[in-house]
Amino acid sequence: MNTLKLTLAGIALSFIAHAQNADGVKVDYQPCSGFSVSKPLSEMAVMTDEDKDESEKQIVPRQRRSSPLAPNVNKTAQPSHDPIAQTNMGSKTMAAPIVNWQGYTGTASPPDPSGAAGPAHYVQAVNLRYNVYDKTGNTLGGPFTLSSLWAGSSNMGDPIVMYDKYADRWFISQFNGSDKILVAISTSSNPLGSYYTYTFVPSAGNFPDYPKFSIWADGYYCTSNIGGTEKFAVFDRTKMLAGNPTAGMISLTVPPTPNYFFFSPLPADADGTLPPFGTPCPIFCYEDDAWTSGGTDQLRIFKLTANWTTPLASTLVLDQTIPTASINAMFNVNYDDVSQPGTSQKIDAIGGVFTYRAQYRRWTGYNSVVLNHAVIVNSVTKQTGLRWYELRQNVMTGVWSIYQSGTYAPDLHSRFLGSMAMDDNGSIAIAYAVSSGTVFPSIRYTGRLASDPLGQFTFTETTAIAGTSSQTSHNRFGDYSQTSMDPDGITFWHTGEYMSSGGKTRIFSWQIPLTTGINELQDRPDILVFQNENILNVKGLKLMSGNETQVDIFDVMGKLITGKKVYPSANSFETSFDVGTFAKGTYLVRVGNENFQKVVKVTLN
Repeated sequence: MNTLKLTLAGIALSFIAHAQNADGVKVDYQPCSGFSVSKPLSEMAVMTDEDKDESEKQIVPRQRRSSPLAPNVNKTAQPSHDPIAQTNMGSKTMAAPIVNWQGYTGTASPPDPSGAAGPAHYVQAVNLRYNVYDKTGNTLGGPFTLSSLWAGSSNMGDPIVMYDKYADRWFISQFNGSDKILVAISTSSNPLGSYYTYTFVPSAGNFPDYPKFSIWADGYYCTSNIGGTEKFAVFDRTKMLAGNPTAGMISLTVPPTPNYFFFSPLPADADGTLPPFGTPCPIFCYEDDAWTSGGTDQLRIFKLTANWTTPLASTLVLDQTIPTASINAMFNVNYDDVSQPGTSQKIDAIGGVFTYRAQYRRWTGYNSVVLNHAVIVNSVTKQTGLRWYELRQNVMTGVWSIYQSGTYAPDLHSRFLGSMAMDDNGSIAIAYAVSSGTVFPSIRYTGRLASDPLGQFTFTETTAIAGTSSQTSHNRFGDYSQTSMDPDGITFWHTGEYMSSGGKTRIFSWQIPLTTGINELQDRPDILVFQNENILNVKGLKLMSGNETQVDIFDVMGKLITGKKVYPSANSFETSFDVGTFAKGTYLVRVGNENFQKVVKVTLN
């Protein structure tokens, strides 16, 4: 059935279309229900204490199921101890934060901190404000209310900030009303400039709680905890970057999936280079075998294929299930999970979901995703730890497998709200909240090198900010945190909540340091790219001599244009490409092998 709809105050006619494919998945396509261009943030009024209204003093709701699925009556017991727990801390010395400053914290609880770094800025959003900083912590703009971007909207929350480095644009979102998702895309690389603002309705009449976004070549992908008919959505990135008011949304119903009160899978979020336009986006969730009768401890991977030429031909399938080591994710049904000093009030560990982000990278010969979620490490003490995974996808078969996994629990404190990422060298970092009966809610981080023993974080745990108080008023804490990569490919940025005279947020950055035992030349390669008339020159320095290295050129939509193999000599190489037939514009040059990669953006004239 097609329903004619008048949009943009009568300027254009668009269609809302519905279909159901052979697998029973319902597919909807509809244009945005609202579009405008904001005035530059530099011209917006900064909020003062007097401007804060009572709506900020709320506990922002996190929607839950009315009841869990039927417990697995055939399961004898949850594991008493996590079978792959790392119970000792790594010994390698982790670098201190490069920068570390107090983020913005409004009066709404939880703060839902989200943030990302660009070439010269860091943008953070919380309930119900956002700020623009330089990369040393100086405020350049804000705080602004979330509603300031979308005329006529209200401050609802659950914001997400992303820096789309492939287009050099900023992305800010929040939910609104009873069923709306609001998305703003900067009109330029300047986060203090104007924004194209869009309103979408992923599932009419259903609240899109806890939305999580990702950057993919053919769209901005979104999942949420809708609670009625679950849907995944993808928004037309190409049109939104161009400020096209006809930008649409494809949404698809999710096949029945076991969950425990709360369901919000994570879509793959591209770092490094984009996948080619039209590549299906993998979407990840996990299952505890105790959640449902006949259940299995496993990962579930959906595959969403968007078709912007024929939107109703888009597909969503459960592509794979991967068994895991035993999981205990039967958290308290009232979200009372993690102990704090001096109070019986416990705080929410955000059980049942992978925590933001599902960072995706393309390597020579395989693709990778890193994921983590909270688990109960000890069934008696209810200590919470971080189960984490590095998945790898065979580029020939498309099949995912667990390359490594572990549960980080190096002492008796609880760790939760983890957010992890991988740098250009394959090193993995994770930042998270820590709390127990003797440690106030704090933020710490650790990491590992690609060459380290699998399943282990090998660096000492480092404190970014120590908490000094407990949260005694309610159990909602954080709701999420975010670790993102700097455009340099090696600097991690994190924002999360800790406790100090009330909940506060923190913003800090760090790198996985050079370490003896791994070739230091390869740890920090330098890649120089420059154009001389019709020739694009690529020079690599501080590389392993003799190691086969791939040099590829992609367009900004992720399409591989050309590439070649090189073999560094004397720790360097030089090569060139004839780009005389290339269209003018921005391209990405990726240099790498299975041990490292570095991506350089270049504009061809």
